[in-house]
Amino acid sequence: MPNLIEITSLEQPGVEIFGTLTEAQLRNRLEPEKGIFIAESPKVISVALNAGYEPTALLCERKHITGDASDIIARCGDIPVYTGERQLLSQLTGYMLTRGVLCAMRRPQEKTVEEVLQGIVGQRTDVRERIVVIDGVVDTTNIGAIFRSAAALGIDAVLLTRNSCDPLNRRAVRVSMGSVFLVPWTWLDGYSTLRRLGYRTAAMALTDNSVSLDDPRLIDEERLAIVMGTEGDGLPKETIADADYVVRIPMSHQVDSLNVAAAAAVAFWQLRRPVME
Repeated sequence: MPNLIEITSLEQPGVEIFGTLTEAQLRNRLEPEKGIFIAESPKVISVALNAGYEPTALLCERKHITGDASDIIARCGDIPVYTGERQLLSQLTGYMLTRGVLCAMRRPQEKTVEEVLQGIVGQRTDVRERIVVIDGVVDTTNIGAIFRSAAALGIDAVLLTRNSCDPLNRRAVRVSMGSVFLVPWTWLDGYSTLRRLGYRTAAMALTDNSVSLDDPRLIDEERLAIVMGTEGDGLPKETIADADYVVRIPMSHQVDSLNVAAAAAVAFWQLRRPVME
């Protein structure tokens, strides 16, 4: 393998993307077209490749080159494949590699909300549209779990406010099991765009005027945006006040709330659009 590069030092040129660069540096805010993200484990990397994401470099434990990572390496062409002993690689990254392989990939060009929403089902009117808005959720595990549930339960798209965690954060990608590559998503800068495109909003929150998740009016909505907030403070008051519906999940044993990822999964299932065969 002419593109195989043995790492003998933590200062090896080219490996800084796997260790010393911060998430913000990887995103490269000044030049977004040069931004990258890190995908971890052969399964997640395979999902990304299947979705058309472009690899730029691999970091792989030596024993996995002809093992778990062999198919990935073959699919990635002539990009650099950095390798070394497990302990050295863990010193570089700060953690033990999942299944012994990381892949640096180019970030996709950011799409507008209109591009994402107009692309999910086009002009079809025979099915309901269901999207989720993630408002101010910063926990990487929750972001990944919400994306995984969204992909599994038929959510058409994910929109995130700018104060939410980046879905292409390494841990969020891993927790999602690659679902961040399967569901269209982008950043949302204001709810007015949703209203202009014909979406009604359902803010998940506990208020005196909230309706139950099984309220038939919610099921009947043709275009519904399910709005999820952070666990600690919940959704901003103005977001709740401006929502078309404020929605609660009926609960037992005096439990008043669920983890945001669990609540999202429940809401997705209840409000899911009809499955088109």
